Amino acid sequence: MTQTLKPTRRMFLASAAAAGGVVTILPSLASAAAHGMADSFDTDAGTITVHPVAHASFVLETPVGVIYVDPVGDAAMYADLPAPNLILVTHEHGDHYNAETLAALMGEGVGLLTNPAVKGMLPEELGQGSMELANGDSTEWEGIGIEAIPAHNTTEERMNFHPPGRDNGYVLTIDGFRIYISGDTEPTPEMLALTDIDLCFLCMNLPFTMTAEQAAEAVATFKPAAVYPYHYRGQDGGTQDPEKFAELVGDNAEVKMGEWYQPGELG
Repeated sequence: MTQTLKPTRRMFLASAAAAGGVVTILPSLASAAAHGMADSFDTDAGTITVHPVAHASFVLETPVGVIYVDPVGDAAMYADLPAPNLILVTHEHGDHYNAETLAALMGEGVGLLTNPAVKGMLPEELGQGSMELANGDSTEWEGIGIEAIPAHNTTEERMNFHPPGRDNGYVLTIDGFRIYISGDTEPTPEMLALTDIDLCFLCMNLPFTMTAEQAAEAVATFKPAAVYPYHYRGQDGGTQDPEKFAELVGDNAEVKMGEWYQPGELG
């Protein structure tokens, strides 16, 4: 199903506590504002700049607008970044969705796109004018194609963390330049069937998502041109090593290392 996403046209007010259900230990988000690393990618549409913020949160500057992905934490973390034109939320867990953060970041004309589960828990002033995409749905925003890719666990003992049918990954297509955002998932058939991905953000941590080995095998299958390992710290020894991931990827993709965590953070 294809829909058209229309940005909201009202100022949102701060309200509503963040949703529960956190399944990872959050990084020290207050310190993440110090992260300054950014990478730029030249495309036919113009330059796309990636600003890692923390763990699963990042900002994309594109030629047609600024896109925030899973912004959580203190809004001050985003003060030195360009204001959003569109915010994407992959799912409801507290390291991806926080209603207070969204309310602080939303402004006049900012679009909000979530999976149906998050849409159903948004406070009224955030929910009005927001858009939902279920797995397999697609839409368009300011000429950017947006596809909702299924994001879920596939290993039996991990299925309760991210069950099939609930959570989203996203593919953004900007004048032919394709960006895949995994959200929280293991390799799914839909991920492995992706084609022509120029840039991707691939999660890895245990027990909630996948191992570095699973992620590297996925890269070898769908062959993105460049990949950021992200969301790679967890709990109870679940941290995955991005350097090991890079070694495993080898020549299958260019591995980009964002500053997702401050030195000494354990997860």
